[in-house]
Amino acid sequence: GTCNDLAMMGAAPKYLTCAVIIEEGFDVASLERIVESMRRELEINGAVVVSGDTKVVPKGSVDQIFINTTGLGEIVKTGISSNAITEEDVILINRDIGCHGATIFAAREGIEMSSTLKSDCNSLYPQVKALIDAGVKITAMRDATRGGVAAVLNEWARQSNVCIEVDEAKIPVSDEVQGICEMLGFEATALANEGTFVLAVKKEDAQKAVEILKGFEVCTMASQVGEVSQKYPQKVILKSPWGTSRFLETPSGELLPRIC
Repeated sequence: GTCNDLAMMGAAPKYLTCAVIIEEGFDVASLERIVESMRRELEINGAVVVSGDTKVVPKGSVDQIFINTTGLGEIVKTGISSNAITEEDVILINRDIGCHGATIFAAREGIEMSSTLKSDCNSLYPQVKALIDAGVKITAMRDATRGGVAAVLNEWARQSNVCIEVDEAKIPVSDEVQGICEMLGFEATALANEGTFVLAVKKEDAQKAVEILKGFEVCTMASQVGEVSQKYPQKVILKSPWGTSRFLETPSGELLPRIC
């Protein structure tokens, strides 16, 4: 998550601190699996942990394990800002949305599925680097974590004082995620993600950006989903396949308990 936050600002992740609070009796094998996963992701991002701390607390003081990280990165692309989106930009999404939130809900509700649904948890810097290296004119990027795509788009519309018009049919959603949304009454645009990000890029670079993203195995559903206008400043409009439109609001309430 920390490396992804840096990547969204146009920075290459370099150095991280890592503090761990562990409940007494926590399974050592689980801790080793977590640390190995961290090692792999650090290698993908080209980053290293330079400082940290570990505390073991009495049983019941925390829910198994808490991990807190802070990161420093090197800016490789300047000028990326959610305050600078204009009508010259279009909106892209790098992959199908809602997989992380749907996976967590399915696990917590005990929903058994015969499918390949899994969290989209993934390091985003390789994708961002490919876009930057290709000279794509990126105005803004944001990983769609808590609040999902809907939260990102509404925040951008307010910060840049623009209207973002989104074509619902172009938003990439897998059948598994759509099925869980229909069962539990959620909207995929409000579900949390961990490896999904939204981009605002210049119109002339939109197709190139989509093609670059589709070169990554997890991004085969990358798509241009919307455009920017001044129709209703500071609002997001969701256009349905049937020709109707509605405002896409910022998600409210606790759709997903905080886990990251």
